[in-house]
Amino acid sequence: MRAMVDAAAAAAAVPVPAGLVLAPFRAARFTAAAGAATNLAALTSPPYDVIDDAGVAALEAADPHNAVRLILPKDRSADEPGSRYAQAAETLTGWLDSGILARDEAPALYVYEEEQDGHRQRGLVGAVALADPDAGIILPHENTMAGPVSDRLALQQATRANLEPIFLLYDGGGETSRIVAATVATEPLLATVTDDGVAHRIWALTDPATLATIAADLLPRRAVIADGHHRYATYRHYQAERHAAGDGPGPWDFGLTFLVDATVSGPQVHPIHRAVRGLPVAEAAHRAEGAFTVRRLATAGTEPADVALLLDELAKAGQGGHAFAITDGGDAYLLTEPTAEVLARTLPADRSAAFRSLDVTVAHLTLISDVWGQEDKVGVVDYYHDAPAAIAAAADAGGTALLLNPTPVADVTAVAGAGERMPRKSTLFTPKPRTGLLVRLLDES
Repeated sequence: MRAMVDAAAAAAAVPVPAGLVLAPFRAARFTAAAGAATNLAALTSPPYDVIDDAGVAALEAADPHNAVRLILPKDRSADEPGSRYAQAAETLTGWLDSGILARDEAPALYVYEEEQDGHRQRGLVGAVALADPDAGIILPHENTMAGPVSDRLALQQATRANLEPIFLLYDGGGETSRIVAATVATEPLLATVTDDGVAHRIWALTDPATLATIAADLLPRRAVIADGHHRYATYRHYQAERHAAGDGPGPWDFGLTFLVDATVSGPQVHPIHRAVRGLPVAEAAHRAEGAFTVRRLATAGTEPADVALLLDELAKAGQGGHAFAITDGGDAYLLTEPTAEVLARTLPADRSAAFRSLDVTVAHLTLISDVWGQEDKVGVVDYYHDAPAAIAAAADAGGTALLLNPTPVADVTAVAGAGERMPRKSTLFTPKPRTGLLVRLLDES
């Protein structure tokens, strides 16, 4: 009983921010001792959850101080499972002690611009005040899984650092966006181009009047988590632990964040495609008849031009409502106009109109689960960030690639604003913030 009382008291002691608060911090950054002046790109990495084993090896080979050694550390030996977290902590401490990383002198909000294929995404990196989703300040749009949260929490406990930011979107157009736009016309603090072709530039804002203007502009707003749901859950778990331990208010009440005005210079949104194993595409098309309008397409194949034509057909069809393309790389079909009867039967009446109108909702609840009769779980339905990979996986498994149109940002925010979650793996936002450019240390100094 005492433990429950203490837990309740700790929860009550967790501060509730008055609104959207993005605090300045003293970033730890790679220095000239690490070769940052000439080799910064080789010191950084993509986010931890998009790197496979081969990618880890490549990043480790790129530079002995690559940030992947912090976010995806390896166990010291096969005899010490779980030692990877302590290994990351020792690596971080060693880099700080040796001057590979150094903390900026003054707290700052950092303007961060990414440019890829002519698209510019701009925002602010800072420490966002943590809030329960019920507070309506920071809204998730996807659910989390226990495994990744446990992993990231163990890493944060060991390193006592936010090693990579979450990615938030907000509807702005105010003073903050004006300040960001003016800042990018000046000389950056650092700049680099990574091997994926993304140009990164960062500026530091330290002027008290500027920071006060930004704080006043952001306070009444709310944000949606575009990427980093597991990291945000980790922030809040760590915050609760520190308060339960009696540590009181501190840097654990904030988390490293990249905050982007989606209305001015937001990300590009891409679909995440599906491969349904063991369901031949001809059978998938046959089962869809009567529930959807099914049209066989002349456009099929696995060559880039074939896939591009198929996606173009899908995009055109999607302008009129729900549309899906299915293919195994040989045959291809377009599924459109689901009947009112099948939608009424498969979409939950107690969910918001925003949730019910999503293509991904219809794809999972109507098409995959009901019409196709497939169990919606990993190993039956797999996920791919690009169409060719989904098609190749379907072909290898004798199955069907289910290709989707991207979900508009406005639809993502509408679902989050209704307090609901989208089906998992619904959206891919790019470009993602690069790991290792700015690290936030969770201490008082």
